[in-house]
Formats: sequence, C-alpha cells, structure tokens
Amino acid sequence: MSAADVRVLAFDTFGTVTDWFSGISDAVRNAVPDVDAAEFAREWRRRYAPILARVESGELPWRGLDDLQRETLADVTRAFGISLDDTGAEYLLGAWRTIPGWPDSAPGLQRLKSGYTVCALSNGSVALLTAMAKHNGFGWDFIGGSDLWHHYKPAREVYCGLVELMECSPAEVMMVATHQHDLDAARSHGLRSAFIERPDEWGGAPKDDSGSPHNDFHASSLLDLADQLGV
Repeated sequence: MSAADVRVLAFDTFGTVTDWFSGISDAVRNAVPDVDAAEFAREWRRRYAPILARVESGELPWRGLDDLQRETLADVTRAFGISLDDTGAEYLLGAWRTIPGWPDSAPGLQRLKSGYTVCALSNGSVALLTAMAKHNGFGWDFIGGSDLWHHYKPAREVYCGLVELMECSPAEVMMVATHQHDLDAARSHGLRSAFIERPDEWGGAPKDDSGSPHNDFHASSLLDLADQLGV
C-alpha cells in the first residue's frame, strides 16, 4: 500500500500507544489489595464503550470522560462488593493519566513524526492526554481530545473534526489503532487506516489482532509501521 498522499497520522491512545491493563491493574492492586486486580481492571474497561455509546445516542447528556469513568468505577465496585472512598476513587481515575506506553510507542512516534504530523485522537480529554504524553514522552504535534468536539468516537464529529483542524482532506489523514471498529469508523468518513497489533492489551485475555484486508497498513508495532512508511 502507498501512503503518498497521507500528511497526518491520528492515533488512538488507550490500548494502541498505552498499556492500560498494566497501569490500571497495578493501581487497583495498590488501592484495593483484596480484589482480583486484573479482573477488576478488565471489567472497568468493558464498561467504557457502552457508556460512551449512551452519550452519543442522546440517552445521556455530554459529560467528560473522567465523569463517565467515575460512574462506571462506582458500578464496578458495587459489582465486586467492595467500598471505595473518594480518595481511592480519585486515585484510580488519575491512574488513566499515567498508564505506561508500550515500549515501541515513544520511539515509534518520534520516527513517524519525522515524516508526518502525529496527533492523538482519543476519547480522553486534552488534559488527560497531555498528562499521559508528559509521563511517557509522547511527542504529539497536536492533541485531539473529546472535549474539543463534545463527541466520542466513533462519532463523525471526532474524525472529521480533526480533518478540518488540520486543513486537509480525509484521505490525507490515516487513523492508527489497535481496534478495528475505530478504523472502520474512520474509513467510513474517508480516512485511511493502519492496524497495530497489541496482543497483550487485555492482560492475557483473548484479543482479535487480525485487523481487516480493508486497512491500508497492518503493523506489529509503531516501529514496524515506521519501517513500512519509510521513516
């Protein structure tokens, strides 16, 4: 595949450039030592997409990701039959800002930045993504957080909002993600797509890393993507 017309690479963050499972399960272990931290982290993450969908459907009014995650965290603590005070809850919410990057992420982004404009395009807020970037040394040229457009992926406003801000056509932007549904949504609005394999995203639980033949690129890491793009 050719990326001759691509000017901008837009990256999903949770799972694609960061290892949310390790970061959140470690934080759970610290805050709630008597719970199965791995399963708690997975269950919290499973509740992420459904509550975003409720916002996008209009069932819930727009609220920032921290507020939504606070609600799903309360649901998970009830499901696990544990109590968590406000300090513990804020600690776990803050852990999303310091989840570690995959080992290839920072160096991969640095290489990709030499040939493209690299942007975060995430359901996190600009503040959350900025803290995450500082923690991990992610050299974003631009941080696209959900609070810029008051929508969550896979809404059109997110993908096309970035296209408009970058003053380019959809075909000049390539979405980079480890979630095929994210890439399918981006492609439906004219963007290009690159799938990144992250087999350990769910901490050993099964994950489909097959991608799709419709993607422009399929890579084992950001460094592999840089190799394929010749930067």
